[in-house]
Amino acid sequence: VQLQACGGGLVQAGNSLRLSCAASGRTFSSYSMGWFRQAPGKEREFVAGISGRSAYIEYADSVKGRFTISRDDTKDMVLLQMSSVKPEDTAVYYCAASAYFSYMKEGRIRYWGEGTLVTVSS
Repeated sequence: VQLQACGGGLVQAGNSLRLSCAASGRTFSSYSMGWFRQAPGKEREFVAGISGRSAYIEYADSVKGRFTISRDDTKDMVLLQMSSVKPEDTAVYYCAASAYFSYMKEGRIRYWGEGTLVTVSS
């Protein structure tokens, strides 16, 4: 599976932004998908994850209630709707695929996409 994330950019605090990740490969629907982010000088961290058939969804506490992850298996895409963004959301965001949902939050990732930079201005 190859992953390509896009949608990053400069956004003002309080506004919204949507990231998308397009996947190639016939087995996309069988993977749990997720988003991670890495801010300057910090380690990469889990943001949100969604299992196959969207049966399970989980968010980091820092984004809960503001971000929404979804997937469209007909288009092999996973989305991250970011609302009420804050300057601390500034980071490079990475799309990820994992064999099992339980592996996602642990960072046990099978495929990583290239990152897309999100910058939130105050």
